[in-house]
Amino acid sequence: MTKNNQLLQLAQHLFAQRNAKAPNSHFDSVSPQSMEQAIAVQQMMAGLNGHIAGWKCLVPQANGDLIVAPILQPAERGGQCSIIPSVKDDQVLALIEPEIAFILGQDIEPHRSYTNAEIDQAISATHMALELIQNRFAGDVQPSFYQKLADGLSNQGVYIGPEIDKSVAFAAGQVDVVVTDNTSPNTPQSFAGKHPCDLPPLPVYWMINYLAQLGIKLNAGQAIITGSYCGVVKVLMETEINIEYRGIGQFNVKFVDALA
Repeated sequence: MTKNNQLLQLAQHLFAQRNAKAPNSHFDSVSPQSMEQAIAVQQMMAGLNGHIAGWKCLVPQANGDLIVAPILQPAERGGQCSIIPSVKDDQVLALIEPEIAFILGQDIEPHRSYTNAEIDQAISATHMALELIQNRFAGDVQPSFYQKLADGLSNQGVYIGPEIDKSVAFAAGQVDVVVTDNTSPNTPQSFAGKHPCDLPPLPVYWMINYLAQLGIKLNAGQAIITGSYCGVVKVLMETEINIEYRGIGQFNVKFVDALA
């Protein structure tokens, strides 16, 4: 079996875990051994899915790791959000990360470089957003970084919240985030939020040029999310949750089980 066939077998396995009630993305037969192989597996999963709704990314890490992965599920919008919940110790929870989404207003063609100004012009809108998180490796497994990268870095989707002014989004290095269960408004989760890359658009500039060099085209309408202000936040399912970015905006959303 060729290496490409092995990687396709891995992609098929990882893709199947995205809709499993008890996923386990560990795969004994083959494991990616490089950044290039992990991203090749991501692209194979995108081919199996037939659609890329967007991307998650950070700037390159100090240890050389690259944080970039396609978002395969269509973006969620409105007052209800389908999510595959986390079930642990009889608790059923939605795992979310408060972020900002940059929406592409035009296709980004590969095999060329883009200036920051050109990328700014290609962004048609910015929104409050939630990355939807799914831990697909079993708890007793210690996956390598390349395994996690191939699997999509725990992403299961994105929720697009209210649109915010682009000038506000581009400068939002620090945002206090308050997450409140509206059935228990006296016990909010409050965070002094700080963007992991200093400013939200910086990962977009890096990622667009990185993917273009790899020959990957980005399409108009795709959402790019660039890191959580406060890590993973756990909230209850089937109850109205208020997400507030202090000084920017807020919205209500209820999470429902996508596999129910």
